[in-house]
This record gives sequence, C-alpha cells and structure tokens, in this order.
Amino acid sequence: MPFARLNRATTPTSHIGLGLAAVGRPGYITPHRDRDLPGDRSVDALRARTHELLDAAYAQGVRYFDAARSYGRSEEFLAEWLTARPDVTDVVVGSKWGYTYTADWSTDAETHEVKDHSLASFERQRAETAGLLGERLDLYQIHSVTPDSPALSDKELHARLAGLAAAGTTVGFSVSGPGQADAIRAALAVTVDGEPLFRTVQATYNALETSAASALAEAHDAGLTVIVKEVMANGRLAGTEAPAAVREIGADAGLDADAVALALVLHQPWAGVVLSGAATVTQLAANLHAPLLDLDPGRLDRLAALVEEPEAYWRHRASLPWS
Repeated sequence: MPFARLNRATTPTSHIGLGLAAVGRPGYITPHRDRDLPGDRSVDALRARTHELLDAAYAQGVRYFDAARSYGRSEEFLAEWLTARPDVTDVVVGSKWGYTYTADWSTDAETHEVKDHSLASFERQRAETAGLLGERLDLYQIHSVTPDSPALSDKELHARLAGLAAAGTTVGFSVSGPGQADAIRAALAVTVDGEPLFRTVQATYNALETSAASALAEAHDAGLTVIVKEVMANGRLAGTEAPAAVREIGADAGLDADAVALALVLHQPWAGVVLSGAATVTQLAANLHAPLLDLDPGRLDRLAALVEEPEAYWRHRASLPWS
C-alpha cells in the first residue's frame, strides 16, 4: 500500500473510507435522498452535512476521504474541513479528474456531469484541484476508465501523470461499467519508462456485481492498492431496499443491512480501502459496524446467490434517476 499513514493505522475502521459523492452536490443516483438530506440542499447546508460526516468519520477511525471534480463542491468542502483542522495530519486524501460537474447545483439538470479524459481536461482539472486541496492531495485518479478510454493510450497524458507521481502525488484510476475487468487489465499494462504508471485502482464490487474480482486480485498482486466503491449498489443493498438475505444476515447479527454489504467487501483479501457513501451520521455509524460481522461459509453462500450478470447490473444502474 503506497500510503504509510494507512499502513500504520490499526483501528478496525482505518481501512473504511468516506466517499463524498452523495453530499458534495444536491443530486445523486441513490433513493430516498429526500429522507437522507436536509430539506434545504443549499451549498451551506451540504457543506455543514459534509463537515458533520467528516468529523464523525475521523472520530471513529476513518482515515481515507474520497472526492472528485464532478462531485459538486466535494473538494471545496473537504479542503475547508482540513484547513480548519491543521492538527489532522494522519488522513489520506484522494480525488479524481475526468468528469466535469455541469448541473449548476440542480437536481433536475439535463446533464449532471460530462466525461473527458483528454490531456487538456487533466491540465485544467489538476489546476482546479490544486487550488483547493494543494499539498493535502495524496491520490489523484482518472475517473471511470473504460476499455475504450483514450486515457489508456495517450502517451503524453501518461508522461504528465508520471511527472505528478514523481512530484509526490500517487496516481491511480477508477473503472466503471460491465467491462471493469478489461479496463483494469489494460491499465495494469500502462508503463512510463518501463515502470507501471498506476499505484491504485478504484472499482465497483458488491454483492450484486462481482465481475471485477479476478482483475482486482491481479491488481493487488501487482502491488496496487484496491479501493472499492458502490458497495451498497447505489442503495440497493441498504435498508429496506436490500434483498431479504442481506437483511436477515444483518438481523441475526444485530446489524443493519448496509453493514453486511460492506462486510462482504472487507472480507475480500485484495480489498485495501472500502468506501462508505453515507449521507447521514446514522448511516455512517451503521457502516462502521461492518468489521464486527463474521461471514461464515453459510452466510457467504447466501450472499453469492445474489450476483447478477454485469450487463444487467449496469443497465439497471444507468436507469437510476438523479434526485
């Protein structure tokens, strides 16, 4: 793992991270946001919610925070939180470039984000991220690489990313879609001056979508830190939305369904950091109980029966409304 601060952390929650996609902007593709967020979704209201979550997460041992240029004002909110707490020096901060937020703080915008993996996009967004997070940025990732992404073949971009890495910022990538495994393997083959470019990979893996598992194991064996996102399948594995098996396993252990979903991912030997996408402190507390759950073979078999075909899973995800 390239982050010594996480290597030194020993609390059960130190390898659970907090992702800010759900609170850095007023609209996202998870259900019940009217219940999870304040009625006032102004910039100030979501800034306060983000800071509240960061405080709670840090107090309970979370040491990785994940933002992105396309997560509305997530970088801004995180930067403000860090600036107000100069004594907080043991966290790892990651962000992503490659999507531009275009919703103008609206939940019903026609387009919420625009993808662009060009060198020009990297140059612009890197400057924007640097203006907010400065030297606190530890990890910069290409956002949602797919097998056909120009970011996998752009040698000039690779050289600039290698320069960023040489200056001390870890370089990684995230993947998305039914071709996650292919994208991961293609990225593992990217080198600059004979050396692998990427040190981390962030991918979707959960009880419904497991298709990237073998590629993530390969990435781990190659020395990359694996960061896992969307462990709740955009709300499908949390609360009353969760399948009966997930809810029953949780109830048997005195835990919520979302702790079960997160525990399954923590159980994977290649998982380095597993992201909570909590939008409330209550959700976060439930997530952080995941390390307490013992997943015996019987429970693992019940969860394995939930797996969907990747194309069906991603087709369903693409149909989710922004709210």
